Amino acid sequence: MRKNTLVKLLILAVCTCVAILLSLFYGGSECIGNGSEASAYILYEIRLPKTLTAIVAGSALALAGLVLQTIFRNPLAGPYVLGISSGASVMVALALLAGTGLSFFAGRAFIVVAAVSGSLIVTALILAISRKVSNNVILLLIGLMIAQICGAVELALEYFADPGRLKTFVLWGMGSLSSTNNADLFVFVPVVVLSAAALLFYIKPLNAMLLGEDYARSAGIHYSSSRFGLILFSSLITGVTTAFCGPLAFIGTAVPILSRLIFKTSRQQVHVLGCMLIGSTLLLFADFASHSMIKNMVLPVNMITTLIGAPIVIYLMFKNKYW
Repeated sequence: MRKNTLVKLLILAVCTCVAILLSLFYGGSECIGNGSEASAYILYEIRLPKTLTAIVAGSALALAGLVLQTIFRNPLAGPYVLGISSGASVMVALALLAGTGLSFFAGRAFIVVAAVSGSLIVTALILAISRKVSNNVILLLIGLMIAQICGAVELALEYFADPGRLKTFVLWGMGSLSSTNNADLFVFVPVVVLSAAALLFYIKPLNAMLLGEDYARSAGIHYSSSRFGLILFSSLITGVTTAFCGPLAFIGTAVPILSRLIFKTSRQQVHVLGCMLIGSTLLLFADFASHSMIKNMVLPVNMITTLIGAPIVIYLMFKNKYW
């Protein structure tokens, strides 16, 4: 890597460390004293899982966005564009809103299972379609239509839902980093880490796909199977992240754009590292801000990431005039 790139990565790593400290020691309404048993419980059982969740979720959604934007060669593509998150939301809506038959089971574990199931169902559908459709634009549009269908089903469930169940579903839909515990992380972290490690085997196809399908095929890339594997990767980590954190907005779409604006390179290995650092940092700062902006009140993380992050991306894109 060039020296300039290494310096930027080092600066981002420092920012991530600062964000981790802010999230650990100031990212909560609970007071941490000086070595008391209660303070240790708050730090290790509440703050630490939340901070690790922010790091893993931010990295996962950013990588999913990077992969999808590279495959479709479109900066608007993101981890939710193919309807993966919409599938998770529909299944969670069924679990929480469908009536008394499911309400008994609508605990935390069942919500996670429902979200993962919805993501996998939509993923299987998209992967089956991808074997028949070679045009990325058509596949992207099909994904958008699937998302619209899922959204319509979700609205119907909300319209006929009991107000109490509807409130629970709305709160889940706002996204949260605080709903995971240490036991959840034993599942969440390995899935994302192993998926990210698997992505390293697709660096060459990702670099080739930047120049289009014809170039990738001429470079010896098995385009169809590579696209299949990359979509599966993006769907898996998006579905798992949505299951544990709810649908988190902005990160998957904006972080790859920020990485390109910062590093100004086409080398995907640089963007993999950059996206993981930027995604983690943004979500950690959002978590800190959501707990500290208004005293004794926790704001939705989605609201923070969008209201603060989106104007920054708009400004940088106007300043650089390219993505």
